[in-house]
Amino acid sequence: MTQNKTIATHSGSFHADDVFGVGVLMGVYPQHSLLRTRHPEKIEAADFAVDVGGVWDAARGRFDHHQRGFDGARPARALADGTLQAGVGYASAGLVWSAHGADYVTAWAQQHGQALDDAAVADIVSSIDHSLVQYLDIVDTGQGDVAPGIFGLSALVAQLNTHWMEEQGLDVASKAQLQETRFREAIAIVRRFLDHAIGKKVSQIRSADIVRQSPRLLGGRVLHLNQGGMPWTRVVLDEMPDVLLVIYPDSDGNQYQLKTVPVEVGSFQSRLDLPAAWSGLREQELAAVTGVADSVFCHLNLFIAGARSLEGITRLAELALPATPSA
Repeated sequence: MTQNKTIATHSGSFHADDVFGVGVLMGVYPQHSLLRTRHPEKIEAADFAVDVGGVWDAARGRFDHHQRGFDGARPARALADGTLQAGVGYASAGLVWSAHGADYVTAWAQQHGQALDDAAVADIVSSIDHSLVQYLDIVDTGQGDVAPGIFGLSALVAQLNTHWMEEQGLDVASKAQLQETRFREAIAIVRRFLDHAIGKKVSQIRSADIVRQSPRLLGGRVLHLNQGGMPWTRVVLDEMPDVLLVIYPDSDGNQYQLKTVPVEVGSFQSRLDLPAAWSGLREQELAAVTGVADSVFCHLNLFIAGARSLEGITRLAELALPATPSA
């Protein structure tokens, strides 16, 4: 990946899909030249052509989706009822990621001192495609407006394009230079989000065994993590059906927290809510209700509570659990 590569994309206004695709290739090939052009001969001579050129051929570094007859899409997936749902169609972001996502993740891992096996790399590539890249493709190809207004990443990237007031008085070369400056700014922003998303996924992979090996209290219904901020939801949902609550120290070390377990990732419904009588109470008010002297708070929506000691938070967990049926 140390070879100098020319990465071509179109000049003028940019979108999130060409920003993302070029950014991925820049990460895979740190030694590169960026060429923003619409001249066919220059595009043809480049090592990579992203969102321009009228060809999709990953082996030749061609990642365009605008040509007539293009029908590239992710594989169809089976739904719960047994039917197949067509896969999301590709734009240039997805085309580049499908071909070079593994290379990008591997480069990130090397830079951050993380050893990842092939299975972990494939898991990360799939996760990033599912949670980020496919939505860039959906917006770019008009398959849907996943985040109306300027709320979504695609719309925010578009805001970085130059507008007519900025372009007043500029000659062609100056205008092109300003557009390239903004394009590079957009790439830096998108890659920062991408890199943090990869890091978060790596942390989930690294934490899985720690979560599995952590002790369970109160008849196995409460998981006790010795470190705060550790991703645990996926492991608990997939592998620990009896766990109803999780205990862990908070990030500043001043208290312990008691968290409910959602019924699925992203859900606001929990396997078990904290007692309704605790809702919104703090300090002495919560202590009076629970009898736990070092109680700190309980969220109004009953999904998290805190106490200053491990003994205190364990007692709150005990009080929150339903009584076990007698033998």
